[in-house]
Amino acid sequence: MNIYGIIHLFPLSPDLSSMWKTQKESSNDAVIFIVILVAVIGALIVYNAIKKPGVPGKKGGSAARAAATPRLFSGFTLHRLARNIGFNREQTKMLDFVLKTDAVAEPEKSLKNAALLDRHFRRAYRVIEQTANTEEEAQERLALLFSVRNILENSAGSGLTSTRQLQEESSAVLNLGKEKHQTSVLSVKGDNVVVECPQNALGTQVKVPRGQTLNVMVFTKNNKGFAFETRVLGYSTSLGHPTMLLAHSNRLKFLSQRRFRRRQVVIATNLFFVYVEGEGKKQRLVVDKKRLTGNITDISIGGCSVKTPATVQGGARLKIEFTQGDNTIAALGQVLRTNRAGGNTIMHVKFLKVARKSMNIINGLVYEYGHE
Repeated sequence: MNIYGIIHLFPLSPDLSSMWKTQKESSNDAVIFIVILVAVIGALIVYNAIKKPGVPGKKGGSAARAAATPRLFSGFTLHRLARNIGFNREQTKMLDFVLKTDAVAEPEKSLKNAALLDRHFRRAYRVIEQTANTEEEAQERLALLFSVRNILENSAGSGLTSTRQLQEESSAVLNLGKEKHQTSVLSVKGDNVVVECPQNALGTQVKVPRGQTLNVMVFTKNNKGFAFETRVLGYSTSLGHPTMLLAHSNRLKFLSQRRFRRRQVVIATNLFFVYVEGEGKKQRLVVDKKRLTGNITDISIGGCSVKTPATVQGGARLKIEFTQGDNTIAALGQVLRTNRAGGNTIMHVKFLKVARKSMNIINGLVYEYGHE
């Protein structure tokens, strides 16, 4: 047998191309499979993060200062909204905390609804009180919380078109010729707008003839001012107090917005005159020991109105002192203007200096977040 002929039948370099092709295809299939698997897992994680509600953070550690809720909306959405409103970085982080604490899925909807906003902020207020590690941390975070709420308050649109949408206890001003009379809205249910009967400087009820046309300004709880024209329909009583019945109007004209939310209250207060002594750098404020008494009738973080039997002139500086729960609130204020009502002086006071904790308590009172 010719051995060379046999060897010649077996090529020295076998064709392995088909083998390499199979291995290459298998490698590509494996990569595709891994990519698909990773994508599916990522989608499931995102889906669960969106669907599962969060739980507010517990006390302890740095994580306790934020609610342990998953991201319910994109960071892009939040930053776009915050940028349009004008928030800085810390305010944006606080807004993010507030919305996630109450598991908000549609931030744009909440930002347009004052009632929803107050619900979210009330819950965040309580979480901060419960989880702050120190009193200083709590006051710092509450101050930031209210700075965000006040900015949102002023960024909202007018919203109201009818007197039927007004809230009870909204303050109102009746324009009677050259006179203006302060009153408040008691009810908008039914066919009438029910307001307290206005009184003159002697405390006597002002009677306006039925059918007479009036111009009225109202200020809602979230500081917005509206004007409308109406007419007097009659008089009645509510809880033993005389009331005036006005016709509803569907033509509310948006006027302006107060800088801070104001709340009608009745809070006993002590008043002390404050004087400036010395000159130049040696000037100092001295608080008179003589105490006057009165009642705060409305309040905001910018100032308050005080009703007192004492005579006080415009421009006077006062130390205003009152209590809320276990806390004593003290503020330095200046009387912007006064008017007489039934033997009392009504002072409109601008706050000049208020401690941070006192400011937080006033904000909690105004927004009805705190414990009264």
